[in-house]
Amino acid sequence: MSAQREMKEKNPWHTPVTIIITVIGVIAIVALVTVAVVQNRPLPQKYKYGIVLDAGSSHTALYIYEWPAEKDNNTGRVEQKHSCKVDGPGISSYASAPLKAGQSLRECMQKAEKWVPSKRHHETPLYLGATAGMRLLNMVDSVASEDVFQAVKEALQKFPFSYQGARILSGQEEGAFGWVTVNYLDERLKQGLETTGALDLGGASTQISFVSDNYDGSESPNNSVNFRLYGNDYNLYTHSFLCYGKDQAHRLKLAHQTQSGPNAVADPCSHPGYNATKKYSVLYDSPCVSDRKPQGAPATFHHTGTGNLQQCQEVVRNVFNFTDCKYSHCSFNGVFQPILQGGFGAFSAYYFVMDFLNLTDTTVPLEAVKEQLKAYCATPWDQIVQQHPKAKLKYLAEYCFSGTYILSLLTEGYNFTSVTYSDIKFIEKIKGSDAGWTLGYMLNLTNMIPAEAPDFPPLPHAGYVSIVTIIAVLIFILFLFSLRPLWPRCSKQQQIV
Repeated sequence: MSAQREMKEKNPWHTPVTIIITVIGVIAIVALVTVAVVQNRPLPQKYKYGIVLDAGSSHTALYIYEWPAEKDNNTGRVEQKHSCKVDGPGISSYASAPLKAGQSLRECMQKAEKWVPSKRHHETPLYLGATAGMRLLNMVDSVASEDVFQAVKEALQKFPFSYQGARILSGQEEGAFGWVTVNYLDERLKQGLETTGALDLGGASTQISFVSDNYDGSESPNNSVNFRLYGNDYNLYTHSFLCYGKDQAHRLKLAHQTQSGPNAVADPCSHPGYNATKKYSVLYDSPCVSDRKPQGAPATFHHTGTGNLQQCQEVVRNVFNFTDCKYSHCSFNGVFQPILQGGFGAFSAYYFVMDFLNLTDTTVPLEAVKEQLKAYCATPWDQIVQQHPKAKLKYLAEYCFSGTYILSLLTEGYNFTSVTYSDIKFIEKIKGSDAGWTLGYMLNLTNMIPAEAPDFPPLPHAGYVSIVTIIAVLIFILFLFSLRPLWPRCSKQQQIV
């Protein structure tokens, strides 16, 4: 028994000091590992959301955007996450029944309510921007326009989002934000690259926007917009032509053809064999043509097609005014336009029409494009209907005109040549986001939304380094103390020597 007690006393690992040092050492190691893991764990990314309703002349679409709560060069990195096309026509069509304008938005709004995380509902801004359709309605009947907006407001305020209002965008805003969208999605703004021009074609208006080295805004200040994005300044030329969207341009064309109030119109922009009876009152109920309605015209006229591209081009040319220009350069209708520069993205109706006609490949020579369109327009109407059984007849009847109008607008209106035509790229989406003004609008608005404080590690960097250093030194000292039982042996060995 005395022998066991003697061995235990001689074993240094059984001393109280050693046990204490071991416990403290284990605690220090655990603390060091814990601090390192907690400090360096991945931080959860916060996201914000925004909803924009594009109330166009022919339809309304809802877009949901998402971006990190922290900002990049004071501009949120916005991405489209969801879209919803509202059933029915544009809200301007509900002038006589405003409540239906608000009701039409309900289904898409309910989908948005499910898509955006519920904890973000109250802080998600909701905007409605109306374009040329509501511009025209406001010109004709401002009271009806206000009633439509009131109905829309009441409908949207029933949802748990942060409603920010509904308003009519100016044509200049529509064009400028479309330009921002195209260049943002191509990451040209972030990288400071040469920008791309934007060509937007809707039902009631069309916009052209681009940066030109030869334009400083002095010759036509009303067409100048300045942006600061990602630390860079941009002086943008932009102009919107109201009544020159494809639907209203079609009315302008028919108005020219019915100036004398005929009973029948043989239209080279419609397919051979096409025939329909149309009302003068319906044709001329738009402010774009209402002042041109011929006196003493019959109630209806018989609209037939002949399908001749060359003659169609001549008719389309009449909707433009190329004679008046008080500036150094003009597009049409006496509007200033600097010399075209760089590439262009053409979207909205540009894309949908040219895609239907299989003419989106701009590497194909312009003359070859015209030949293909010529053959399409000359195709009999019955054959066209058979080839596209699912297409709505109203749209199907206008593709010949729309294709001809687009080529005339680009080449004669905006001055693209057979050489520069290849600088145009017809686009629907860029990196999953729809091309259009809504993303640019949302991107611009993120500069006015305060950024949330980002998540930081629990400890500041200096504090983290200090704590790790102290624990490391402590562990080292404890390690030295753990070797204490060996110290006498080392000293005795030295004495023997």
